[in-house]
Amino acid sequence: MSDLQNQMKKAVAEAAVEQFRDGMIVGLGSGSTAALMIKGLGQRLASGQLKDIVGVTTSFQGEVLAAELGIPLRSLNAVDRIDLAIDGADEVDPSFQLIKGGGACHVQEKLVAARAERFVVVVDSTKLVQRLNLEFLLPVEVLPGAWRQVQQQLAAMNGKAELRMAHRKAGPVVTDQGNLVLDVRFEDGISGPVDLERSINNIPGVLENGLFVNLADEVLVGEVNDDLAGVRRLEKAG
Repeated sequence: MSDLQNQMKKAVAEAAVEQFRDGMIVGLGSGSTAALMIKGLGQRLASGQLKDIVGVTTSFQGEVLAAELGIPLRSLNAVDRIDLAIDGADEVDPSFQLIKGGGACHVQEKLVAARAERFVVVVDSTKLVQRLNLEFLLPVEVLPGAWRQVQQQLAAMNGKAELRMAHRKAGPVVTDQGNLVLDVRFEDGISGPVDLERSINNIPGVLENGLFVNLADEVLVGEVNDDLAGVRRLEKAG
């Protein structure tokens, strides 16, 4: 990762922390930018700048980090609301539709985002695209005993799906839920994410896919201008 990209991530993570208020129940996302945001939240709680915050994490990785920083945590089932969820994304299109799941956490991420009264996405400028899936593959979480069957169904939908393999261990990636991930590429990208999300989730054996449609309320973009990192707030078109 370049130094400029690191600067963008840090700037947008700091802007995200500014959105937290005392007494909130907050959804804490996954990935590198979200990790910087969680660290910033921990620092503000430790210094007394924020108080009475309760976090709901979207991954085991985030749970470990938040616990190390002393952020009070509850499970999704233990809260009656989420005031604000902040998470990253792998791709964001002009309509605020997202692809998530590069870290194989998209099931819990979608549960938290869907529960939140406001869902804010934090990305650096490299994640903005005109059309989803031309570059980043679409993750689909599947039951281990059904991955081949789902792969065939996706092929019938003109999606080329490959089982995601782990690094530094033998075999496939296993999610926090104990499932497998198929990474899918559609030849011309994804032009109709709303219908495609529903169609993929209707395949028997699919738990959830990485299309996040009509969930994001705001997108904060870290960018560098004249060697200075800053943040741009995007407004949803239309």
